[in-house]
Amino acid sequence: MMMVELTSVAGAALPVGELAEHLRLARGFSDDGSQDASLESCLRAALSAIEARIGKALYTRRFALTLMAWHDPAAHVLPLAPVRAIDSVKLITRAGAETLVEPELYALRTDRHRPVLTATGTKLPSPSQGGTIEVELTAGFASDWAGLPPDLKQAVLILAGEFWGQEMQADTGIPFAVSVLLEPHRRLRLRGAGA
Repeated sequence: MMMVELTSVAGAALPVGELAEHLRLARGFSDDGSQDASLESCLRAALSAIEARIGKALYTRRFALTLMAWHDPAAHVLPLAPVRAIDSVKLITRAGAETLVEPELYALRTDRHRPVLTATGTKLPSPSQGGTIEVELTAGFASDWAGLPPDLKQAVLILAGEFWGQEMQADTGIPFAVSVLLEPHRRLRLRGAGA
């Protein structure tokens, strides 16, 4: 399985000014605009770390998921949430020929933690021997900073602030405050990884 981001978060959508304000209050940071590129880099690193930790896309964007086979022929749990739409499903032969799967053959079952691509019939279409499946999907909480859940916004600012200050400090992992804010958004695994 491989997940690739097809669209990225625009720089204008990142809260560079809000992070500058956060740092100014916490560390005597002066805002002359000269540090905007570094602040954006810290924000992108914080977003990436948080998304990896909770398995969710914060900003809405498009992704491509490549699979060798479905986990279950009737339903496949998607590794990212919240999924807003399944844009396409393609079967790709070993030679690279693509066949678009009709949207009537599958459906998205939304879920906060475990969205599922389900078959509308008995099973999802499978690739030929040595082929792959490519699922393009749109996932994310919101298209802009204002639409993100408040606890995740605070976690991003705290972690980006920590990344900003890392030049002078040893690596201490995810701060406790960030872990507390992320906890409600993490997947619970009650029946093992395959459940």
